[in-house]
Amino acid sequence: MAILNDRDRSAVQQELAKLTGPVKLVVFSQELIAGDLCRQNEALVREVAELSDAITVEVLNPAIDRERAAAYGVDQVPAIVVEGARDWGIRFYGIPMGYEFSNLIDAIIVASTGEPALSEATKASLQTLAADVEIKVFSTPT
Repeated sequence: MAILNDRDRSAVQQELAKLTGPVKLVVFSQELIAGDLCRQNEALVREVAELSDAITVEVLNPAIDRERAAAYGVDQVPAIVVEGARDWGIRFYGIPMGYEFSNLIDAIIVASTGEPALSEATKASLQTLAADVEIKVFSTPT
């Protein structure tokens, strides 16, 4: 059963037309821990990937692929790593549905282009940071 309806598929396909480079979505999934959630997450990611030739999907089990999970810093499932020409550190835990879905699409575009949609003032302000900053955003369905 499809997760995205025809209207959503069309809108996502238009957004994914902005991709300028390849994107790999690395999905961490573990049937024994979160079976239904992991299956839904995988299905969503595969549906999105079908809408652009620039997107590939790799599914890993963190219990089996421990070294890869550790390298990505993934310790929970379901998880998605959004990787472009390099790993920008973009991670999604849980299923990015509802309002979070648009963030997944934006993350795919940013990973592809390597350019976040930030104003010049914001970019200049970020350049003044003395060290890297890890940002975590938590959301809950409403």
